[in-house]
Amino acid sequence: MRVCGCVIALLCSCFVLLAVAQVTHPSEVNALRAVKSSLSDPRKHLKNWNNGDPCKSHWTGVFCFNTVGADGYLHLEQLQLLNMNLSGSLAPELGQLSHLLILDFMWNELSGTIPKEMGNMTSLKLLLLSGNKLSGSLPDELGYLSKLNILQVDQNFMSGPIPKSFVNLVNVKHLHMNNNSFSGQIPSELSKVPTLLHLLFDNNNLSGYLPPELSNLPNLRIIQFDNNNFRGTEIPASYGNLSQLIKISLRNCSLQGEIPDFSRIPSLLYLDLSWNQLSGSIPAHILSHNMTTIKLSDNQLNGSIPESFSDLPSLQKL
Repeated sequence: MRVCGCVIALLCSCFVLLAVAQVTHPSEVNALRAVKSSLSDPRKHLKNWNNGDPCKSHWTGVFCFNTVGADGYLHLEQLQLLNMNLSGSLAPELGQLSHLLILDFMWNELSGTIPKEMGNMTSLKLLLLSGNKLSGSLPDELGYLSKLNILQVDQNFMSGPIPKSFVNLVNVKHLHMNNNSFSGQIPSELSKVPTLLHLLFDNNNLSGYLPPELSNLPNLRIIQFDNNNFRGTEIPASYGNLSQLIKISLRNCSLQGEIPDFSRIPSLLYLDLSWNQLSGSIPAHILSHNMTTIKLSDNQLNGSIPESFSDLPSLQKL
């Protein structure tokens, strides 16, 4: 009888542990409730966020890991709330979602600032906030997101400097920050982030100079800095060493000096240096045979158009 009782007790204990294991961590449930309370949801996309457990009841936009964590709870993997006509603000409690890999609020009507507490989301790989009405500065704490691959805050109303703490984003590949009101100098510290592929900073209020240190980025594919004000500064000649570059666009940036030699970039497709104050002649070096677009209009260039341009088989716009 005693053995039988022990077996029953053990089975009951296992059943209790299994039951506990199949619920979302309470702090993450509380965070989701705070997120909902900070949002306006006129189309009732989140109406089922009041029912049951987030992971077990499949709350809209909430995706969880398939396995139970070491702490015995289910954890959120993704929060996908793009294009749901949501307004309101980002709740500081988002920082409690420390297991989250993807946070996507793109193409909504969110306003207010990005909470510094989001720097606690240390597992985050994708932070997607494009196409909202967010304002204020980027918090330095976002530099704590060392696993981040993509940061998209484009098409908002954000301002202030680009944080130097972004030097700690050692895995980031895409910085999409265009169409805002960011100001100040582009931090040279970004040159220490070897994974960077895309730097999209166009249509802001950036000033200062173009950091020559960016030429140290071994994998950089796109430099897109159009419509900023780097008044009186030159395009660093070292940008001609960016061997993986596909696009460089510096339209309307108040740049002076001569056009660098870009002939050593084998995959370059797109070159736009128009609407500046560049002077001197157009370099005669043979550019990449992949080149489709060369825009040099509205400068102060002189001399002739290089004959080498006639040997570009893919050229569509000159």
